[in-house]
Amino acid sequence: MNSARGILLVISGPSGVGKSTVCRRLVDRLGAFLSVSATTRQPREGEVEGRDYIFMSRKEFDELVERGGFLEYAEVYGGHRYGTPAEPVEQHLAAGRVAILEIEIEGTCQVVHRYPEAVTVFIMAPSPTEQRNRLAGRRTESPEAMRERLAKADREIRQARETGVYRYFVVNETVEETVENIIRIVRENEQA
Repeated sequence: MNSARGILLVISGPSGVGKSTVCRRLVDRLGAFLSVSATTRQPREGEVEGRDYIFMSRKEFDELVERGGFLEYAEVYGGHRYGTPAEPVEQHLAAGRVAILEIEIEGTCQVVHRYPEAVTVFIMAPSPTEQRNRLAGRRTESPEAMRERLAKADREIRQARETGVYRYFVVNETVEETVENIIRIVRENEQA
C-alpha cells in the first residue's frame, strides 16, 4: 500500500481529439483508475452498467448531490444529469493511485475548486484541419453535425484557455506520443 496520496488527473478536449483512447492507454500504462460517470438517462443498447455509466434515477442522483457525493455534475440537453461520483475517486487517491477523470471544461472548473492540486490536461488536435479529419474518420456525423462540432471545438479551446483551470495543453499528434507526454506530466507532479 502506497502511503503517498495519488494524483487526480483530469483530461478534457474537444470531441474527436482522442481523449478516450488516450485515457484507456493511460489506465494500462499507469495502472490508473478511470472514473465512470453517473447519469440519469436510460442505458442505450450495448451500454453496460458500471463500465459505460452508473445509471441512476433522478431521485438517487439528487440525493447524492445533496450529500456532496459528486466531484462535479451538470444537467445537459433533455434534462439528463451527469456527474463524477466522489467516493471511488477518493478511495483510489487514498491508496496512492492515479485517478483519471475524462470530463468537460465546466466539470473541470468544479473539480479544481475542490481539488486545486488536480493535474489538469486539455488535449487538442494538431490543427483545425486534423480535427476535421478525425471527426470525418468516425463516419458518425452528418455534414451539419460536423460543422457544429468543429465550431464547438473552437469555442472549447478558447474557453479552456480563458478559464485558467488547465495547467497543461497537449497536442495529440500521435496517441503514443500524447500518452508519453501525459505520463511525464504525472511523474513530474508525483515528485512535487
